[in-house]
Amino acid sequence: MKDGIVVLDDTGRITDVLDPGAPGFTAPAAAPTRVDGLLIPGFVNAHCHLELSHLSGKSQTGKTLLPFLVDVVTLREVPQEEIDAAIREQDRLMWQNGIQAVGDICNKADTAEVKRESPIHYYSFVEMFDFLQPDRARASYDLYQPAYAAQPEPKSAVPHAPYTVSDALYPLINALNEGNESVSIHNQETEAEDELFLTGNGEFPDFFAGFGANLNGFEAPGTPSIYHALQRMDPRKRTLFVHNTLTRPEAILAAETWGENGVYWVTCPNANLYIENRLPRYDRFLDAGARVCIGTDSLTSNWQLSVLEEMRTISRFQSYVPFPALLRWATLNGAEALQFDGELGSLEVGKRPGLLQLEGLEGTDPETFRIGADAQVSRLV
Repeated sequence: MKDGIVVLDDTGRITDVLDPGAPGFTAPAAAPTRVDGLLIPGFVNAHCHLELSHLSGKSQTGKTLLPFLVDVVTLREVPQEEIDAAIREQDRLMWQNGIQAVGDICNKADTAEVKRESPIHYYSFVEMFDFLQPDRARASYDLYQPAYAAQPEPKSAVPHAPYTVSDALYPLINALNEGNESVSIHNQETEAEDELFLTGNGEFPDFFAGFGANLNGFEAPGTPSIYHALQRMDPRKRTLFVHNTLTRPEAILAAETWGENGVYWVTCPNANLYIENRLPRYDRFLDAGARVCIGTDSLTSNWQLSVLEEMRTISRFQSYVPFPALLRWATLNGAEALQFDGELGSLEVGKRPGLLQLEGLEGTDPETFRIGADAQVSRLV
């Protein structure tokens, strides 16, 4: 909307959206404040690991996923005050950088206090895994119960990934989600993941051995990993598939057909480049009309927690993604995935979505805007 006017009350709630080009337009009583660039709602970071903020720079880039996961497990234990300080600082920076809501993965209770105090809307995904060891399923489930209990609403219990959750753990996780929760799962981030489920071979057996586990009881189904997850997760839940670096068109269709309450595809491009130096094929999701969201992953796998930087990376490396689609990925799709869309994600009367100024875009046509090096965002509300 060219020269559109957004009217807010004292709480930041939108009371009117006015189009000066519309028939019968009446100017508001108070002269509006002119803002250069675009007025947009606050961003939604649909996938983050805030509790890993203290690991910034600890894992080298380009190591590929399995060595990276070893780093996450072996490097995360540091003094609690260091962990707490990093969480609080990154929460502050995300708000400053225009992030209005976060889908946050957590294994511990470390982030709970900050979430209760933060202006950011958090949806906590308490992640569980047992390294495909069914005899450890109940003990693993019990291990994560304190983290689940500590996190504020809204929250859900979720499987980490197909390659770390046994058939015995899935039903325990599903049973904990008794309402209309959103859930998430890491999906097809590396070739080794699909190889494990297709053949039972590849890099994963040695990876598990390093953690004192084996795959003696695992039988490869002969399909890519996402199909294994679809058979074990609850199709009634709004489901976020995260990363999807290797997801093919037929798998997108299968998941879309499976999901009864919405399927969302979260991309974390900078994390994909940081770990595996590759990106998803976004054309596959555009062609399927799939609902894509944007996440930052963690500071273990990223240089910053900024949705704008994720958009900039997509615009740089896959510039065919139209700007209106990219903006929706960063705002409304994420709000819908986290079920915050009644309040966030778009500039509509009755919502309180935050208000950002996005400027420095390349181009003159909104359909072909590009987020180049000069693009920046600042929070107005």
